[in-house]
Amino acid sequence: MTTGGPALLECENVVKRFGSLTAVDGMSLTVAPGEIVGIGGPNGAGKTTFFDVVTGVTPASGGRIAFDGHDITGLGADRICQLGIARTFQLNAAFESLTVRENIDIASYFGRTRRAVPGFRLGRDAREQTDAALAFVGLADKADVGVARLPVLDRKLLMIAGAIATRPKLLFLDEPVGGLNAGEIDHIIGLVERLKAEGMTVVLIEHVMRFLLALSTRVLIMHHGKKIFEGPPRDVAEDPVVVETYLGEGTRKRLKSYFADGEAQL
Repeated sequence: MTTGGPALLECENVVKRFGSLTAVDGMSLTVAPGEIVGIGGPNGAGKTTFFDVVTGVTPASGGRIAFDGHDITGLGADRICQLGIARTFQLNAAFESLTVRENIDIASYFGRTRRAVPGFRLGRDAREQTDAALAFVGLADKADVGVARLPVLDRKLLMIAGAIATRPKLLFLDEPVGGLNAGEIDHIIGLVERLKAEGMTVVLIEHVMRFLLALSTRVLIMHHGKKIFEGPPRDVAEDPVVVETYLGEGTRKRLKSYFADGEAQL
């Protein structure tokens, strides 16, 4: 299901097993250019594992994944990134001993082009990409700050900057507002809206329903490795299986109020 147009990403019956545990169980997803697809579900539902498989962090046990006309099933994370899929992680992944700029330089240099023999200089293109990414997320004034000194919000912004510095066509965001306060969540909402306005396609995982529903054009809910719901955000609270397995009655009522007046606190 897409909003129309040719598919940018097609996942068909994706499976990931760890021994006898099936963490992702026949997941299918098609994403069209320009969409923001939100994925929710309880802890342990397989959301991040699905991200890991699509982005090459861990190989699929079964199924097929195609991106922008390429079969990427079985490719490594570096090659998938270079083809145009970038991602962030739940945990704040960065080189702690380096500065903000140095972290983004690495992403700019290695994230877009295969480099069998890395050079001694970054080159103008990589530096320009670093500068643009830092300016976009608002970290230009902290470019020379050590990552170990950054607060949580800036670490989230750093991961997003590193991802967009690779010039992706598709961006995967894994819980980008986890641990943030309301004002910081609004800041990330604005950032993702700007990415969409520039033509970025986004797939995101989030437990903060206000964030998920404010941005997503389509929502998927996972449970036990399977997709149990797919549809527009306003239909999430109407699905009895989603309410029973994930939302609960209290959240269902708040969601209904959210869509009724747009001001409910989720």
